[in-house]
Amino acid sequence: MLYSDTRLAASVDKATVVTYPIEFAMKEISELAEAAGYSVEELITQKRVVKSEYGVGKGKAEDLREAVSRNGSKVLIVDEELTSAQANNLSKATQAEVVDRDRLILNIFARRAVTTEAKLQVQLAELRYELPRAKDIVRHSKTGERAGFSGLGELAVDVRFRALKRQMAVVREKLAKAQSYRSVQRAGRSRLGLPFVSLAGYTSGGKTTLFNRLAAESKEVSPSLFTTLSTTTRAVDLGDSKRMLLSDTVGFISRLPTYMIEAFKSTLEELTYADLVLLIIDASENEDSVRIKLGSCRETLSQLGVSPDKTFWVLNKMDLVKDSAVIQTVEGELLNGLPTLRISATRGDGLHQLRNRIVGAVYPRR
Repeated sequence: MLYSDTRLAASVDKATVVTYPIEFAMKEISELAEAAGYSVEELITQKRVVKSEYGVGKGKAEDLREAVSRNGSKVLIVDEELTSAQANNLSKATQAEVVDRDRLILNIFARRAVTTEAKLQVQLAELRYELPRAKDIVRHSKTGERAGFSGLGELAVDVRFRALKRQMAVVREKLAKAQSYRSVQRAGRSRLGLPFVSLAGYTSGGKTTLFNRLAAESKEVSPSLFTTLSTTTRAVDLGDSKRMLLSDTVGFISRLPTYMIEAFKSTLEELTYADLVLLIIDASENEDSVRIKLGSCRETLSQLGVSPDKTFWVLNKMDLVKDSAVIQTVEGELLNGLPTLRISATRGDGLHQLRNRIVGAVYPRR
């Protein structure tokens, strides 16, 4: 984790969370809230979200008002994307600050970003988040004030849009320079003549722990989501005079908006240049969770254009597995018998076999 737990604890706000009545959704949004620095006081489920002026039903909005009053929450987190009008209406109805799923993830990114490139990527994603909300934001800020020549706030909206567009252009230009620097780095790696292997997978799956094991590094790890937002690459000895370049990347998550993936493209696209992508799966979770996370990983890799042919699935956290039937389902049904390897990055189980698999995958072609 890039910020320690003690630093996060200093800014904890109480929050009430509304999400879907699905175990995976309830667990994930709670973890996201905690990673953003919130203390979840109460979790309320709703079958349908984003279906009304409040994002929830009018009756549910009243329930939420009573909940935040009862448990002392200052923040109401909604596990979906809301329009600014919905967020504003719900905030007025509940007397609490409303944070939707996209904003919550952006808040985590902002807390985790350390490198200049990561900060620029977060800034671009935030601008993309704000752009479609500019019209409502201006209207709310200009209540009772005549603005523009063709209707309330229209000129102000246009000014705001153009300002956001200009900011996005500036950030994209800076990111392009960072991307150019990445190209120089890739050229340098290519001259070394070493195979390039990337670690990928759902956030909090154990990628950084595995990276530390293989690369003899000490990058900070945490069960908190989105520990890693930038890419780290190290040369790793595989034995028998064979070496590789190993890269740790930002984790995936379900329902990540396309604009966020695009904002982090300069980091995530490193996966497309890899000779081998190790897809890390937390095998200790229940079948539904593994199924959802595996599907999200596949979808994200597909969006990035990463070929399935160079993907190798690694089932991590085997030391925590309580139900071996889940592993059989993952290997047999979910992965259709694709090559997999069971490991425990924490204990070191299976790492010798993993090195051998890597050598077998990347060296015969060289």
